[in-house]
Amino acid sequence: MKRLQVFLLITSLTFTSFVYGQLKPYEFGKGFRYANPNGDFSIKFGLRFQSLFIADWNIRKDDLGYVEGLGTNFLVRRARLKFDGHAFSKKLKYKMELGLTNRDNGISDFDAQGGGANMMLDAYFDYNFYENFSLLVGQTKLPGNRERVISSANMQFVDRSLLNSRFNLDRDMGIQLSHKVNIGKSKLNQTIAISQGEGRNVTTGNTGGGLEYTYRVDFLPMGDFASKGDYLGSDLARESKPKLAIGATFDINDKAARSRGNLGSFFFGDDKNYKTLYTGIADLMFKYKGFSLMGEFAIRGTDGRNPILYYADGSKAGTYFTGSAISVDAGYLCKSNYEFAVRYTKLRTSHSAVGNDENQYVLGFSKYIAGHSLKVQSDIGYQQIDGADDGLMWRLQFDFHL
Repeated sequence: MKRLQVFLLITSLTFTSFVYGQLKPYEFGKGFRYANPNGDFSIKFGLRFQSLFIADWNIRKDDLGYVEGLGTNFLVRRARLKFDGHAFSKKLKYKMELGLTNRDNGISDFDAQGGGANMMLDAYFDYNFYENFSLLVGQTKLPGNRERVISSANMQFVDRSLLNSRFNLDRDMGIQLSHKVNIGKSKLNQTIAISQGEGRNVTTGNTGGGLEYTYRVDFLPMGDFASKGDYLGSDLARESKPKLAIGATFDINDKAARSRGNLGSFFFGDDKNYKTLYTGIADLMFKYKGFSLMGEFAIRGTDGRNPILYYADGSKAGTYFTGSAISVDAGYLCKSNYEFAVRYTKLRTSHSAVGNDENQYVLGFSKYIAGHSLKVQSDIGYQQIDGADDGLMWRLQFDFHL
């Protein structure tokens, strides 16, 4: 009995020493962190969710005197689990992120994505194999427009713009080679990606038969932002000196099997010649003393400049989304951590078969309680749609991140 008591005491002390020696102090919003004694392995676990309320109305005949058709919706917009850290060396990093809500994991095509929940968002390792060169292998966001690469946890508005919803490259499975270089006080970051081109969690193989090639360059003429602020909404760091980031992406999705490349409906069936999608993006981020400005321009076309895909017999198989858009966000963060922001987005389609032209105006208001980790955001938007009724929308969202 005494031996058992001694054994339990030693085990308890060892376990307690092990745990308390390796668990990192918890900071709200930064997850629970653990590292083994020699530091060659670490893991961080975090979770977050967004609770959203939406009210929208139709503006009949584009006349604000005819506001009608109130619709409301309560939902958990996003709920995520995230695991990341390093293994064997701090140069070998990994990340896995899961989406738990139906908005996160709903599948766009039952057959192409295996008929199951589309839960896996990120699953990759990133190896800094030589100086400023890193190789990423797995599934994650492609190096597309800045607004898309900014995490949904760190947005300035309740959600992203119309430009992003139509032109973002989203996630895919493949490899990415990145390089960073200092040019005096300036920074130049470049990424080349080769991916399957059909989006995340596709299980049926390469439907179109082509691959996707993406090149992204970022230039920071005034040096790094505080806390990686070139990819964070709002100037929560209140940059003491002006900071600017200018970026551009060029993407070729060869034999694209979906209407928007990595997103949209799949084009299934035999006897059709998939087209190549070309997407160009230019963007910038500027921050200084609480003021932030983000602008983006995107354009997409197909070979032959015809967005309509046909079967061999001449019948229509589907339509690619082509056209252009510009979006500008600007905001000012008060010292009380209240922020006012505005957004304007102009969307132009290249063909009547693609859809209608749209304009969107959004006024946002946020209160940051603990940065992006705990905040309340609200916005009201007016959407003009050519050839259809306009729309009015009000949104209220709560963000909570452990």
